[in-house]
Amino acid sequence: MHRSLTPATLAELRQPRTYPAVTVVLPTHRREPDNAQDPVRLRNLLAEAKERLRADPAVTAERAADVAGQLDKALDEVDLVHAEDGLVVLAAPGEHQVWSLARSVPARVVLADTFLTRNLVAAQAAERPYWVLAVSADRVTLWSGTPERVTEHRADGFPLTRDLEDPDAQRKERIGDLPSTFQDEQTRTFLREADRALAAVLGAAPRPLFVAGEAAALSLLDAVGSAADGATPIRHGGLAQGPAAAVHEAVLPALADRAKAEQDAALKELDGAQGRKQYAAGLDEVRQNAMTGRVGLLAVEDSYRATVRDHGGHLVPAESGDLDARDDIVDEIVERALDAGAQVRFLTEGTLADRGRIAAVLRY
Repeated sequence: MHRSLTPATLAELRQPRTYPAVTVVLPTHRREPDNAQDPVRLRNLLAEAKERLRADPAVTAERAADVAGQLDKALDEVDLVHAEDGLVVLAAPGEHQVWSLARSVPARVVLADTFLTRNLVAAQAAERPYWVLAVSADRVTLWSGTPERVTEHRADGFPLTRDLEDPDAQRKERIGDLPSTFQDEQTRTFLREADRALAAVLGAAPRPLFVAGEAAALSLLDAVGSAADGATPIRHGGLAQGPAAAVHEAVLPALADRAKAEQDAALKELDGAQGRKQYAAGLDEVRQNAMTGRVGLLAVEDSYRATVRDHGGHLVPAESGDLDARDDIVDEIVERALDAGAQVRFLTEGTLADRGRIAAVLRY
């Protein structure tokens, strides 16, 4: 359940499916006593999905049984013991997926010819994913990170490993007794290979990059390649072996600095746009501009949620469960903005209090 939501993954999930593609969304809880009812709520939503499959005249009995079986398989994979804030279960003929999100979601069951992805899209944008490249003389690992955790990326050539010529060199390199390790040609060749592998990953899934290692390792990587140009250095050796918790802890201070810098930059852009009359604020105004593709930068408070309904072309507050109520309008706006190529920044609570909790820089 803790895979990475990459742009490629989201694009694949948005592809049309053979009807019915079922999306089950459930808010979950991390701690007692709130999490006690999560298993019951999940089973109830899955039961509702199966009932709707059976009642849908467009779904044959064979296909309903196939998708119901996929929902059962998905249930077996759900790990509510380590639940976060939201759960998304996807099932279609012949396939199923389970996603755990560090972002609250509204409970719902949707049958369509595509999966409902707006909650996944908003969660991916809110997570502010990043890469951590951990470098040593004999091992280079890549880690996929979010504010919550990092997980090792074991694909695209990673991890890279090699044997050091001196049988005792690995021990010496770890304790700093072998400064020449980062000067020999074999190490240069090894890090060039790592640079090429990193370039391929960043080309497919561009994210902020942190590079961790001893000063000599970082210097040599910089000298032999360019994929890590502009990366934030973390001068901390011994992370190429992990564990994930150590990598995450090492990157947290730099991650906090980056988040603050991005928030300050977003607020500055909003101020400038307001002076140029290229500015929108508040849910209704931002949503109208997002629907027409005019948003260049969307800023939204991370905890902002709103339940609304359309009334005469405008959004008005509504209660969850009301007829035509839309519980995930903020996530829908985020998805539309990203579809149009906008940047999205999730800011800390209260930052946009005087702007209606959501604001945008417009392209024109």
